[in-house]
Amino acid sequence: MILDGHAPEAIAEATRVLRAGGLVAFPTETVYGLGADASSDMAVAGIFKAKGRPSDHPLIVHVAAGIKGTESLSRFAQPLPLFAQKLVQVFWPGPLTLIVTRQPGVGAAAAGGQDTIGLRCPSHPVAQALLEACAEQGVPGLAGPSANRFGRVSPTTAQHVFDEFGGALLVVDGGACEVGIESTIVDCSRGAPVLLRPGLITRAQIEAACGEKLSDREVLETPDPRASGTLEAHYAPNAKVRLMDAKAIQTGLDVLGANAAHIAVWSRAPMRSRSQRVVLRRMPDDAAASAQLLFAVLREFDAQGVKLIWVESPPDTHEWEGVRDRLQRASAA
Repeated sequence: MILDGHAPEAIAEATRVLRAGGLVAFPTETVYGLGADASSDMAVAGIFKAKGRPSDHPLIVHVAAGIKGTESLSRFAQPLPLFAQKLVQVFWPGPLTLIVTRQPGVGAAAAGGQDTIGLRCPSHPVAQALLEACAEQGVPGLAGPSANRFGRVSPTTAQHVFDEFGGALLVVDGGACEVGIESTIVDCSRGAPVLLRPGLITRAQIEAACGEKLSDREVLETPDPRASGTLEAHYAPNAKVRLMDAKAIQTGLDVLGANAAHIAVWSRAPMRSRSQRVVLRRMPDDAAASAQLLFAVLREFDAQGVKLIWVESPPDTHEWEGVRDRLQRASAA
């Protein structure tokens, strides 16, 4: 069932379901999340079951802004180091997740059993309305991984979620997601900031905000904490994704000629094919615009029944790092 997230009665109904231990899909500026009461291990278990996700693969906990969010942050996390506090001040609400040391006795299931936990304050107004309503009703935060089957393409519209789970799941509709790829994840649990997953917020922005250089994860003495969306293979459509440069894509289309079939191409460079059975779509030259479209485009190609998706490799710059990361993981599946 899809409800208009801008209607107060939809927020009230979603809050009722979440307070009772149920699941609700909700919009954020990044992707739609599959939410449950993060303080209830039993409720969180429902997320792992619905997604088919391993229970040791951590979830991100979403908290409200303002005073309620500060209270929730203290509920789930031990005191933050100064550089993490600076990141909160600059980027929350927004598409940044912080991995921090968890308070004992709360959020164990959402944390995948670790002593660390991922926290985020989304900027989407519908998400904030839901989080604030939940906090008022004693639900301090929502565990909210992407609302799709584990390892598959993330949803950026309410219809994507409905297509994934059907009408039994309550979906709060907040429109198409503005960012389109998941949040940047910075580990703050080892005394220095470490980038675990790139996103819209770049390395330079993180370093400027916290006043420290990002640490090299390869030289740290302790291993990375497990974090959401960091498995080698992830975000995969049904079709096989292959990253190629523009010349290789055009050469492949020329060699196959009129016999090419069941292939989709997403590229910044213009492409040509003699086959009517090849789907050609232009990728924006802008990294943010490409990120916003990425998952929707992969889902559209699947819906058209293609078997292969050829994607022009993104530029090797920090602005494109989030898009490049998602495509590399999709192609590894």
